[in-house]
Amino acid sequence: MDHRHNHHSDFTKDKGIKLVLAIFLNILITIIQAIGGLISGSLSLMSDALHNFSDVIALVISYIASVLINKKQTVHKTFGYKRAEIVAAFINTLALIIVAVFLGIESVKRFYRPEVISSMWVIALSITAILFNGFSALILKKDSADNLNIKSSYLHLISDMFTSVAVLTGGAIMYFFKFYWIDGVLTLLIAGYLVYSSVFLLSETLKVLMLFTPSSIIIDDINQKICAIPEVQNIHHVHVWQLDNKQIHFEGHVDFNDDMPLNKVNIVLGEIRSILHEQFNIEHVTLQPEYNSCHTKDLVGEGH
Repeated sequence: MDHRHNHHSDFTKDKGIKLVLAIFLNILITIIQAIGGLISGSLSLMSDALHNFSDVIALVISYIASVLINKKQTVHKTFGYKRAEIVAAFINTLALIIVAVFLGIESVKRFYRPEVISSMWVIALSITAILFNGFSALILKKDSADNLNIKSSYLHLISDMFTSVAVLTGGAIMYFFKFYWIDGVLTLLIAGYLVYSSVFLLSETLKVLMLFTPSSIIIDDINQKICAIPEVQNIHHVHVWQLDNKQIHFEGHVDFNDDMPLNKVNIVLGEIRSILHEQFNIEHVTLQPEYNSCHTKDLVGEGH
């Protein structure tokens, strides 16, 4: 049995401070918009407040997950909390889709029963939300590039900023033209945008949770590279999965052409590890060397 690993977390104190600041700003936005929505009677403003509240939940989950990922592994939790960020990203995006469905239902009701709305409240508070969400998204942008957990929160903030722009546009239309039905239409558009912006990330996090092979990995290519080594007859019973945002795991059986001494086996296994690490960016490798021991030689089948 041979393995190689390099476990680390990219969560820093600086990232934690950024998340806490974004949480505070979004709590403030949520409270202001909810009060303004009740006073003005605007469903789109209330929907924006609800969306901001989902941002708060998303950011809190992201922060908790980022803290948990630094906890040490134990004999009872051999992977530690490495998947906490993936679970957080999945919950965040799923929550966003649920919110979108709720908003869509309410917007249809409002479309048939438009109400007179205090448009100045809508305009003032949507501008405030744009500024706050824009700043929150800006401080998380850099860290979202290589972290699915923070990326999910970043997408929450970006989508909310654009919905606030839509609400601002609707407020202006209501103020100048008295077209109050636009409030329901905008809410429906916001709901559609939420679904559109969340489905891909939900799919990506679900793939990780289901232990699917990462899209960047082609197992047939790995098979060809390893089987090109003269001492290797084949590889079989291969599993490739993604543990967290970055760490890809590989395990498999390596069938040798000859009954070789252990020191020579280790040299070949080291060569395989190098191929996987350098050409496929796989950090954690577990290999089982064999010589005529497995009855089945399926590339990705279960071994016995």
